[in-house]
Amino acid sequence: MIAFIGLLLGIVLGLILEVNIPATLSPYMSVAILACLDSVFGAVRASLSKNFKADIFISGFFGNALLAAGLAYLGDKLGIPVYIAAVIVFGGRIFDNFAVIRRLIIENLKNYKRGE
Repeated sequence: MIAFIGLLLGIVLGLILEVNIPATLSPYMSVAILACLDSVFGAVRASLSKNFKADIFISGFFGNALLAAGLAYLGDKLGIPVYIAAVIVFGGRIFDNFAVIRRLIIENLKNYKRGE
């Protein structure tokens, strides 16, 4: 319930507040946002698998975002577009987590209909 309220609050604040991100920071923000989304999808997957741990989620959420943005910055300074690789990796992980989430939801619905 708390997560749902936080999600709604975040959506409302995102629609109300106008946040402008400079073009120079957009590659770092995109990678950081993907890292955060990866953590959220991982948390949903863990929750459906009944092994969610809040401390693991919180540390992964912020740690992944900082690490991804830091690596993208380092790659930018070295002249290597590392953020493209990060986008591919995080995108793949998000789709993998989504596939598992979908399967778990379908299994839970089938079990619910059977009365288990």
